[in-house]
Amino acid sequence: MFEAFWANLYHMDLNLFYFFNLHIHNPSLDVLMPLITMPGTHIFWIIICIGLYIFGGQKGKQTAFLCIIALFIAFFASEILKFILARPRPYEVLSGTRHLMDVMGYSLPSGHSTAAFAAFTVIGVKYGYLYIFLGLAIMVAISRIYMGLHYPSDVLAGALLGIFCSLIVLKYEGKLIRTKNKILNKNSQ
Repeated sequence: MFEAFWANLYHMDLNLFYFFNLHIHNPSLDVLMPLITMPGTHIFWIIICIGLYIFGGQKGKQTAFLCIIALFIAFFASEILKFILARPRPYEVLSGTRHLMDVMGYSLPSGHSTAAFAAFTVIGVKYGYLYIFLGLAIMVAISRIYMGLHYPSDVLAGALLGIFCSLIVLKYEGKLIRTKNKILNKNSQ
C-alpha cells in the first residue's frame, strides 16, 4: 500500500519537474530565472538586511536581526538535512533534463527555497503584505525547478523548513531582541 503511495508521489514529482524544466522552457525564461533565483542567495540577504538596518529605522533594525537569525537557523537545518538525505540533483540522474548552471551539493531540501521562505516570511509578517512576499519566495522555488537544480519536492521541503524556522524566530522575537540588547548594552559599557 505504501509502495504505491510513494510511487505515485515520485511520479507526480517527476511530472511537475519535467513540466517546469522542459515544457515551459523558452529563451526569455532562460535569462529571467537566474535573476529570480537571487533572493535565495546569502549575498542577496546580506544586502537586504544591511539596507533594512541602515534605512529601516528601529523596525528595520529589528527585522534585519530577525531575518539573520531565521536565515542562520534555516541554513544549518538545510545543510544537515542535505547531508543526511543525500539526494542527487535532477540533472545528475535524469537524462534529457536542462540545467542552466552546475552546482555542488545535494538537492533535498532546496537551500535557496529555504532561505527565500525564511526571510520573506519574517519580512512579510513584520511589514505586512505576507502574501506578496510569499509569492516572491514561490517564484524563487519555481526558478530552481526550471533551472534543473531541484525537484518540486525539494523546493516544497525547503519552503516548509524556511517557514518553520521563521515562525520559531517570530515566536521568540521578544526574547531574542532582549538578549541582543543585553549583549549590546554590556559591550557598550
